[in-house]
Amino acid sequence: MTQSKHIVLTGVTRGLGRAMLDEFVAGGHVVAGCGRSAAAIETLRAQFPAPHHFATVDVANDKQVGRWARQVLKAMGPPSLLINNAAVMNSPAPLWEVPAAEFGALIDVNIKGTAHVLRHFVPAMIAQGRGVIVNFSSGWGRGTAPNVAPYCASKWAIEGLTRALAEELPKGMAAIPLNPGIIDTEMLRAAFGASAGNYESAAQWAQRAVPFLLKLGPRHNGKALTID
Repeated sequence: MTQSKHIVLTGVTRGLGRAMLDEFVAGGHVVAGCGRSAAAIETLRAQFPAPHHFATVDVANDKQVGRWARQVLKAMGPPSLLINNAAVMNSPAPLWEVPAAEFGALIDVNIKGTAHVLRHFVPAMIAQGRGVIVNFSSGWGRGTAPNVAPYCASKWAIEGLTRALAEELPKGMAAIPLNPGIIDTEMLRAAFGASAGNYESAAQWAQRAVPFLLKLGPRHNGKALTID
């Protein structure tokens, strides 16, 4: 039987995060997750009671992330797998037409939010000398497309941030920028429209992705990986 892992997962209430949650729990792992929707978090609390832990958190808010991290670390200890999944997409438009507020909000979630989570969880992981950090990137973190420049910029940043972090971690740990592939989610439909339906669902993807994630270890540190 696979040893149970303690997993911290952001963006747990919908899309890829919600699909991964189902697979992790089905595999006997304990999940601490966060999302911005209080109603969705209450639903998760009812469906997945303790030892799982769910909190309403805006990852763009460093104080909220810090409070959540302290609660999780006190209740569960450091995670063996930390997944930064939370992200938002800009409304498709040429870069010069994207409002400053929308661009700023995207950067606050996709880049600063990832940094906030790392800031509050990684020290405890380092103290125990083990753990895997997966920061979700994108095909648009290694390539580009029109009308999604802010999102591309944020995911290129995640690639660089994660590879630099990998060089800072002690031996025995790993930080990995992960391109999850193309999946039919609300976010993809915002960019692709109905054609997003040509790709696999989040639930189908999670059946492949979760075993992949659970097998990651120190040998993958700093490697830019993709779930094909």
